[in-house]
Amino acid sequence: MSFNTPQSITETIIEKIGVAKCELSLRQLIVLGFMAGAFIAFGSQLATRVLATVADPGLAMILAGAVFSVGLMLVIIAGAELFTGNTLIWMSVLSGKTTLKKMLVNWIVVFFSNFAGTVFIAWLISQSGLLYGADGTLSVIGNKAVSIAAIKAGLPFFQVLIRGILCNWLVCLALWISLASHDITGKIFGIFFPIMTFVASGFEHNVANMYFLSVGMMIDPATCITPGGFVNNLIAATLGNIIGGAFFVGTLYYYVYRKCETCKSSQ
Repeated sequence: MSFNTPQSITETIIEKIGVAKCELSLRQLIVLGFMAGAFIAFGSQLATRVLATVADPGLAMILAGAVFSVGLMLVIIAGAELFTGNTLIWMSVLSGKTTLKKMLVNWIVVFFSNFAGTVFIAWLISQSGLLYGADGTLSVIGNKAVSIAAIKAGLPFFQVLIRGILCNWLVCLALWISLASHDITGKIFGIFFPIMTFVASGFEHNVANMYFLSVGMMIDPATCITPGGFVNNLIAATLGNIIGGAFFVGTLYYYVYRKCETCKSSQ
């Protein structure tokens, strides 16, 4: 067969990927988590430039989604630890291959390492001059960065939660499809379309938001981007991302391809 079946992907995530992620050392998790945060920030800053410079709003969203996908390509192909993808470790917990404690340690360390990576890139971008014009004032790209951050910080908790669920449902499907392929080209296409869809749809990715909110606060502290709005967005997006990845992808596929098959074989 020219691609891995959904059942074989389920087994790979449960037996290999989830277990291996939980066995990484603290140093490995910190470094790989930092790198994943930086990779997602690279995609986020490029998406900001597209949104700022493409006149047609619909086309701008589609193109922003297209360029943002490079972040997950770097995570999956180059190798890094991303919180949203790691919600699928839950499948290994359900099957008893790893423990809830090990999964939570992974999530916590990776979450804060991702945060460090995004903030670092946000600081570099804020200091690069790329968000300012020749006269020292914010350029159209800088103003777009502030606008994105202000909008995200002002969203109601429940809306961000729902958008977070929808986002990581697609992100984990992107990871899932990438595992179906045996070559780099197939992995890139598998990642591209679900990620483009979530960005163009306006869903909420907690690690991307770490960058968007951080860079907005750095270049224009006087805006309505308050620490409360920052935290409110990240909590809601994170909870939504966990539900979208761990339940709508992890739990449902575990039930279909692992639990149901186990029940059949025992009859």
